Amino acid sequence: MVFGQVVVGPPGSGKTTYCNGMSQFLTLIGRKVAVINLDPANDALPYECAVNIEDLIKLEDVMAEHGLGPNGDHYFLFDFPGQVELFTLHSNAKNIILEMTRKMDYRLAAVHLVDSHLCSDPGKYISALLLSLTTMLHLELPHINVLSKMDLIESYGKLAFNLEFYTDVQDLSYLQQYLDQDPRSAKYRKLTKALCEVIEDFSLVSFATLDIQFFFLQTVRTRRVLGILLSLSIKQMDMCLLVLKEILLSLAKLQLGPWTGIITDILLNFAYDMHIRYMLFVIFKIIFLLCSAKLSFLIAEVTTAAVQEKYMKDDDD
Repeated sequence: MVFGQVVVGPPGSGKTTYCNGMSQFLTLIGRKVAVINLDPANDALPYECAVNIEDLIKLEDVMAEHGLGPNGDHYFLFDFPGQVELFTLHSNAKNIILEMTRKMDYRLAAVHLVDSHLCSDPGKYISALLLSLTTMLHLELPHINVLSKMDLIESYGKLAFNLEFYTDVQDLSYLQQYLDQDPRSAKYRKLTKALCEVIEDFSLVSFATLDIQFFFLQTVRTRRVLGILLSLSIKQMDMCLLVLKEILLSLAKLQLGPWTGIITDILLNFAYDMHIRYMLFVIFKIIFLLCSAKLSFLIAEVTTAAVQEKYMKDDDD
């Protein structure tokens, strides 16, 4: 079974940067990843390609050379060019995707990147919404829309609304007053209103937020910390538990609340029981192997929440 992502979006939205960061992340968590560059104008690739359209090599040749078959444990990233017509109007790219999903049994998802600076302009934001909706309907894949380059959003100035308004695509009528302030947009007020109604009627579009470089950096840090913990022997783990025991005893002396003594007794029993110590050690390793990737995504979610909280606070001010 082969899984992969079809990475699409307008020019400059960060598709290549996303593929580079995602390929490093997948490699870091032990997945075999292959990146396929489908943009002939992309001549400065930061990642190593398994297939590069510039070389005019058939996919079958590369799969035979590198042993990449439909039954291999590989993850594919398809880096599409930025011409939006390819994934909104023309059928060529869609036909290739359908060939992979239906006949080759690839499990693909579309990742549609939109530069977050479009949120600073109501007219451009509505255009991005319409483009996202059209792409979702045209490709017919499991789909996620992503506001990229979140590390730069503060440099675009204060947003008209908090970040949650843009990610959840809330009542678009609130944008109308800002559009009316622009003489160019005011001329097309009825058209803009109709487009907003179409987007809201489908009620399909929402956005996740991502700074791929920060995400990858935090993944590396998380893996290093957990790697150190996993390298601990049982004896070293016992030393950590002894330190924990001393901390708990100190907390018990403080008598911070009626439940402090009960909780401390329970935890101390864990620290003294050798079998429980070993069981915790094994469970910790299993949890790490199953959830290391999830931990990294949680870091990204916390980062997004922090950005949203900042903009909500600014909005209140």
